[in-house]
Amino acid sequence: MIDLTINGKPVSVEEGTTILQAAEKLNIKIPSLCYNKDLPAWASCGICVIKNVDPRTGRARMARACCTACTPGMNIVTNDLELTKARRTVLELILANHPDDCLKCNRSGQCELQKLAADFGLRKNSFTKIIREQPTDASYEAIVFDRKKCISCGRCVETCQIMQNVWALEYTGRGDKTVIGPVAGVDLAHSPCIRCGQCAAHCPTGAITYHTPVESVFNKVADPEITAVASIAPSVRAALGEEFGMPVGSLTTGKIYTALRMLGFKYVFDTNFAADLTIMEEGTELVTRLTKGGALPMFTSCCPGWVDYAEKNYHDLLPNLSTAKSPQQMQGAVTKTYWAEQVGIKPEKIFHLSIMPCTAKAYEARRNDDMKSSGAPDVDMVLTTREFATLIRQAGIDFVNLEDSQADNPIGPYTGAGTIFGATGGVMEAAVRTAYKLVTGKELGDVNYTPVRGLEGVKKAVVDLNGTKVKIAVIHQMGNVDAVVQEIRKAAAEGKERPYDFIEVMACKGGCVTGGGQPYGHCDELREKRAAALYKDDETHEIRCSHQNPLITQIYDKYFGKPNSEKAHHLLHTHYTPRDLYTNN
Repeated sequence: MIDLTINGKPVSVEEGTTILQAAEKLNIKIPSLCYNKDLPAWASCGICVIKNVDPRTGRARMARACCTACTPGMNIVTNDLELTKARRTVLELILANHPDDCLKCNRSGQCELQKLAADFGLRKNSFTKIIREQPTDASYEAIVFDRKKCISCGRCVETCQIMQNVWALEYTGRGDKTVIGPVAGVDLAHSPCIRCGQCAAHCPTGAITYHTPVESVFNKVADPEITAVASIAPSVRAALGEEFGMPVGSLTTGKIYTALRMLGFKYVFDTNFAADLTIMEEGTELVTRLTKGGALPMFTSCCPGWVDYAEKNYHDLLPNLSTAKSPQQMQGAVTKTYWAEQVGIKPEKIFHLSIMPCTAKAYEARRNDDMKSSGAPDVDMVLTTREFATLIRQAGIDFVNLEDSQADNPIGPYTGAGTIFGATGGVMEAAVRTAYKLVTGKELGDVNYTPVRGLEGVKKAVVDLNGTKVKIAVIHQMGNVDAVVQEIRKAAAEGKERPYDFIEVMACKGGCVTGGGQPYGHCDELREKRAAALYKDDETHEIRCSHQNPLITQIYDKYFGKPNSEKAHHLLHTHYTPRDLYTNN
């Protein structure tokens, strides 16, 4: 432990702790802009400057708190007139190169630069305004890169390279000519980008955002010729409340159903139902591969960022991906086939809005023709959690005080297994609960499979299905995938036993609870609280295994026959195509 003093208050911290972290222990806030808890500090902005005062001479040296480690006997000052002037100057320099169109910016009200400017009371600028004219990259249908708003803090680059190992973003040029973007000046559509949206989630300003025309939702809902239906992803219910000032980890499922009906949606479903359906299809597929042969280890396929990454980087492993569609696409398929036939509505007359935590889901909805299994797009539009919040605000709905309501039958009610899909390890845990039944014919005693929970980057375990040993791994954060893939390839090349049988992959750290479209502020504390809300939802359900959902049983009895049937393969499964790393079609 290291003893030091901050603003006259003594504190003891572990070796390696930075001044910024030590100050947090004393509830002392040091302003910062480039720093993010998910990323290594690289002291880009200089706003976190502090003084280290020599107690013998009184002389002070300035240092950046985010990257300066504490040493014994330090006497730190975090705020005085000189430091305030230095921070104001840095902010003024940044703002001199930043547009003032806050009213039209997607990040207005949630912009870290805007908040700091307000905290420091900046109403005028001592420096001449110089805005570099740079083209906006809107080459994707949703992600927008407005370089004029980029402050070169580097968070997006570090996220893309270190966290995700995607390398779609890079620094080009030096000094005031530095430009952040894809290598060689190409657009995002010709980069290795996998649309995970983590760059946007970690960007402190409105430089990287995404945009779906929210107003078009109102047009669809108002169309008398259209039946508007909506479904929500598992993790949306554990995060949306934050947009309305509710505590992190608030579970708002019933309020969301009510809000959708107030917005004009005639039917409200829940993608958790399709998560249960996914477990039936994917679990059956795994058991079939284990017992009758097939490419192993089998990888999950519910994360579109991971599927995109695999199609570009792991052509040899595409046969190992489960052919099961994601819950979003299964929900869309059953909405426009099974349900549409029951209520007598043509698929093309249904507008299906999917509300997701993920920026890659919009792409997934049109990834290939399998996503039109009804003849029409199974999912017509995808809104992220944040965009859904905008929709609610525009409608003047008092979300916090809404009464709870229920999802519509027969493709709304879900089990506890369906809701934990939103947290890393949730898909695996739900699969274990049902795989045990499929393999042994018996129900699992304790359905809480804790070895796959938590935020360790790669979680490994061996599941004992009453004598049948299945080696599993759970990976979250794309940067953790390659080591496991190389381990698999090495074992195969050396003729050794495969190290795993079943692998869950989620592109985003923590899983969907901090997907690219979730409310801002990603950090581990937030991930844990949102995941805890999903596990609480699971525990409160009387039925906690997908195969026990009576409406899942009903859909197989009435429509599909059995999991992995010919009809199920036609509607609920897909295929994968090797793609060039620099072509995002």
